[in-house]
Amino acid sequence: MASSEPSPHVAALRHFSRFYTRQLGLLDERLLDSGYSLTEVRVLYELAHRSGSTAADLARELALDAGYLSRILRRFVGQGLVRRSAHASDARCSVLAATAKGRKVLAPLEHAASAQAAALIAHLDTRAADELRAAMLAVERALSSRTEPSAVAREPIVLRPHRVGDIGWIIHRQAALYAQEYGWDASFEALVAEIGARFLRRFDATGEHCWVAEQGGRVVGAVFVVRKSKRVAQLRLLYVEPSARGQGLGARLVDECIAFARDKGYASLMLWTNDVLHAARHVYVSRGFVLEKQERHRSFGQSLVGQFWTLAL
Repeated sequence: MASSEPSPHVAALRHFSRFYTRQLGLLDERLLDSGYSLTEVRVLYELAHRSGSTAADLARELALDAGYLSRILRRFVGQGLVRRSAHASDARCSVLAATAKGRKVLAPLEHAASAQAAALIAHLDTRAADELRAAMLAVERALSSRTEPSAVAREPIVLRPHRVGDIGWIIHRQAALYAQEYGWDASFEALVAEIGARFLRRFDATGEHCWVAEQGGRVVGAVFVVRKSKRVAQLRLLYVEPSARGQGLGARLVDECIAFARDKGYASLMLWTNDVLHAARHVYVSRGFVLEKQERHRSFGQSLVGQFWTLAL
């Protein structure tokens, strides 16, 4: 007989939902001591921040019962908060929009909601607030459907220098990612750990740099430039998370390396990679890197072809 107890993951999600709704006062009959329910305020919010919406659009995107939404809209129209106008191409439906009065009603509710949220996180320092934001975005990312774009996808990608803790995270993600995508074993993790540790121990800001890419408070890629010799810089450990691919991040990171190496007076920029890393190789070729030599080797539990590339600066 199957157990009626929920899985630990389901139980944790339900516990978080109860905590979250209590913290924000979402169980109150009227939101923020207003005359409106949470659903009513959300409908008014959507109509004040978008244009060209129909009732069918709102019902679909907010997952609301059409009859329930119709009653809300009827009340809002009667109160002068929402207006209906003829649809340009479909006479069977109307276009909805918040009126000036509707926006005036919504404004103090938005202000109160922001003040409530600010009060909840006022005790957090900047790092803790960043961690909370990243965790919330991770929840959104995990629970968004494959066809529903999350806020994370709309966030810009920001490049910054490395901070304490970044190198360990990069080692972890590269090891896990390459094991998943290419079947590389723990010896690759050991190599990346050695490179990361050497970078931290010998770091010289006058000729070396690490770029960490963040999107929505989450690390989504990185790359290093290290000194190979007085005249030669080396590009190392380029990687891009699957969630950030298709946005030109790999090329952007390589471009940063090239510009940095030129600015520091290096004569050339070299790198070592493996031929199975097709996306990275495409970027290198597009930036003018030349394949100097390649050799077969057995590494990371796989038979590979290592490649040495060089760009004259």
